[in-house]
Amino acid sequence: MITHPAYAVEPWCLRETELKLDVLPQSESVFALSNGHVGWRGNLDEGEPHGLPGSYLNGVFEYRPLPYAEAGYGYPESGQTIINVTNGKIIRLLVDDEPFDLRYGRLHSHERVLDFRTGLLRRTVVWTSPTGRTVAVRSTRLVSFTQRAVAAVAYEVEPLDGDVRVVLQSELVANEELPRPGGDPRAAAVLESPLLPEESSCHGLRLRLVHRTAVSGLHVAAAADHVVAGPDRTQAHSEHSDDLSRVTVISALRPGERLRLEKFVSHGWSAVRSVPAMHDQVDAALSAATATGWPGLLAEQRAFLDSFWDRADVQVEGDAEVQQAVRFALFHVLQAGARGEARAIPAKGLTGPGYDGHCFWDTETFVLPLLTYTAPQAVAQALGWRHGTLPAARERARQLGLRGAAFPWRTINGSECSAYWPAGTAAFHVNADIADAVVRYVSATGDDAFERETGLALLVETARLWRSLGHHDHRGAFHIDGVTGPDEYSALADDNVYTNLMAAHNLRSAAEAAERHPDVAAGLGVDDEETAAWRDAADRMTVPYADEPGVHEQCAGFTRHQVWDFAGTRSDQYPLMLHFPYFDLYRKQVVKQADLVLAMCLRGDEFTPEEKARNFAYYEPLTVRDSSLSACGQAVLAAEVGHLRLAYDYLGEAALMDLSDLEGNTRDGLHIASLAGTWFALVMGFGGMRDHSGCLAFAPRLPERIGRLAFGVAVRGRRLRIEITGSTARYALVDGEPLEIRHCGEPLTLAAGRPVCREVPPLAERPAPDQPAGRRPARRGWGTARSEAPEG
Repeated sequence: MITHPAYAVEPWCLRETELKLDVLPQSESVFALSNGHVGWRGNLDEGEPHGLPGSYLNGVFEYRPLPYAEAGYGYPESGQTIINVTNGKIIRLLVDDEPFDLRYGRLHSHERVLDFRTGLLRRTVVWTSPTGRTVAVRSTRLVSFTQRAVAAVAYEVEPLDGDVRVVLQSELVANEELPRPGGDPRAAAVLESPLLPEESSCHGLRLRLVHRTAVSGLHVAAAADHVVAGPDRTQAHSEHSDDLSRVTVISALRPGERLRLEKFVSHGWSAVRSVPAMHDQVDAALSAATATGWPGLLAEQRAFLDSFWDRADVQVEGDAEVQQAVRFALFHVLQAGARGEARAIPAKGLTGPGYDGHCFWDTETFVLPLLTYTAPQAVAQALGWRHGTLPAARERARQLGLRGAAFPWRTINGSECSAYWPAGTAAFHVNADIADAVVRYVSATGDDAFERETGLALLVETARLWRSLGHHDHRGAFHIDGVTGPDEYSALADDNVYTNLMAAHNLRSAAEAAERHPDVAAGLGVDDEETAAWRDAADRMTVPYADEPGVHEQCAGFTRHQVWDFAGTRSDQYPLMLHFPYFDLYRKQVVKQADLVLAMCLRGDEFTPEEKARNFAYYEPLTVRDSSLSACGQAVLAAEVGHLRLAYDYLGEAALMDLSDLEGNTRDGLHIASLAGTWFALVMGFGGMRDHSGCLAFAPRLPERIGRLAFGVAVRGRRLRIEITGSTARYALVDGEPLEIRHCGEPLTLAAGRPVCREVPPLAERPAPDQPAGRRPARRGWGTARSEAPEG
């Protein structure tokens, strides 16, 4: 969609210069605002036309049945679906009794701008009604990073060609009618009227609605207050019903006069609070917002983002499109996690209902690494949510006949709700992914209190899972059988390399953390015998290798499977899972997404450079990238083994996943992990950053079309800035105590105010391997088809 001429390349914003209804649903996702607690899709202020209305509260869901043709022990009994909560965005406009509806009359101009530095969505419209009255409409919208329950809109109307009577209807609306989803299993299930009314009220310009969900039993509340500025003849009144509370403002405007409405909205939910407590909760948040005022909210938003960009900005010279895309990505990843506070980071963030609003393993594997080095407080909160779901994970492990904790493949509240066992429960690697995120966060921050209070329990219970899930054979080798790795086209496999290496890391890390905190470990029942068993399993972990063709096997026996008929597969038959039975996919050498390649990204210290090169060359022609999670990992390894041109192409795919709607489902929400993968590809790929041994290491390398790459990382209370050109890397410690790092294997000590420069050794570029027929990533050219705006 962004390749449309209506979207321009600009370094610090996403600008749409005309409204195109055919991509309206996609635009609602890319223009979404969130803070990790409240999410507003980028729907038009007036509510219609729309592609997919959406207002979300992180953690608010409804249960739905999971039908099975044949029931089985251990199958989840119910699913969970994110629901559309009370919509506080709507401000309807009537001009001389004619509804402001862009499908009618004449639209002279329409512009929307999402500003990554201010966190504001601005809209400017000039429209002539069917009766011939022309007005200018301006709106600005925000979801506050500093007041997590609050969102706000400033809306202004001005007549341009004569006197007009205007009516504004500012609403809180529950149980909006939603469009039916198509046949894509990734789309959300739609629940009709999921909110049951509990209370509605209005008083002056203040509105309130309180509802509850029928089965999950959650109370959901919203309140709104208004500030009106207009001619003296302006009037206002309010009204309410079960699912609607409304303020109506009426004014007669002459040319040069304006009617301005500032709308402050607060949201809240609880599983335990009473109705009176809920309305007090949202009223209190609303009072704080109105006391701050519109200018105050804008100032707080800008200060919050200034601090973030000071730590996190990535600068890319030579590719304006990627420059815009990485800032778009950083902004939306921040929105997904900044104020989640003991809630999950869903796969779509709060930008849409895709995947039913569930959280998966990709949060820990792709999103949390970015946030660890840019907004670490969000990582502590996300892992705190995992810790809060330990009781459910322990119960799930007991149900499966295992020790420790078995975290869910997909969930909202911590209970497993994947109805498909082979690509759900069997994907046990999610447990090691959580442990890996704990280890990375503690290493990067030195947060000893977190490790004691939260991290150790996560490490211990996941280590116990691996020790009980795997077994030693008669030679002493440790195996983990019947599991599914990241590649969901190879299910129920034995000794998946990614799973085994991540599990080994989990086991060792748990033993080391237990030694650091013996008192806490003892409270969890850990003793020396148990930690010795963890270390023994890790040291004897099986890592399959095939002497012929001389590569690691993704899982035991993988290389002897028949190769998928790529030449006979049409381009319109991707993704394969929507056109072929899983039974056929499971028996063939075909890879949905980077699996062994991802293992070499995250556990690269377990492979030699030669092994990485051979493995990448073998698996690249088998990988079809039917997942948005694949391209970024392939970019990282392609860069490391010398395929810089290919790595650059994969960077473009990850960066433009949603801006170009490459998977065709951006309408259902953004791919938050793929957005994080843009940072992954730039910082880990071309920046060569690794954190295997507790010491940050860099091995930078740039493709010829990127002249300069600069990025920041926050580590152990310090801020580090790295700047790379084609021949030189510059490392500067912005503040903090001296820091040890490595550049291409060379130890360096950085001190504040004393940057260190080193040459970037030349990297012999290898001939690029082939991809499956029709699945080569799009080649990135020198320029872009869209207009470019200068940095500013």
